[in-house]
Amino acid sequence: MTFYEYFVLFAGMGLVTYIPRWLPLLFLAHRRLPQWLIDWLSLIPVAILSSLLAPILFTTAEPRIFSPGKPELLVAIPTFLFAVKTKSLGGTVVVGMLLYWLAGLFL
Repeated sequence: MTFYEYFVLFAGMGLVTYIPRWLPLLFLAHRRLPQWLIDWLSLIPVAILSSLLAPILFTTAEPRIFSPGKPELLVAIPTFLFAVKTKSLGGTVVVGMLLYWLAGLFL
């Protein structure tokens, strides 16, 4: 590919990335949103994280089969409890990594 083709490719990727983020800000910046919409929007990050984690924690292989004894799930439970108790992102990452390492050694 030529430099021009790369430039057009990167510019196109930039537009596709930033236009969906910019348009809502442009149209909603000076408007007051109803409280029910704000409450509903606050649930989206939790829903996305749950949908990404659930298959990893609860299922194995293809086809997806429920597997409650996976090391990932066994590590996620105490890591979650640590996160709720301490509210420390760095500590939670360290505890999760340490527990996952230990699970790999013993399970």
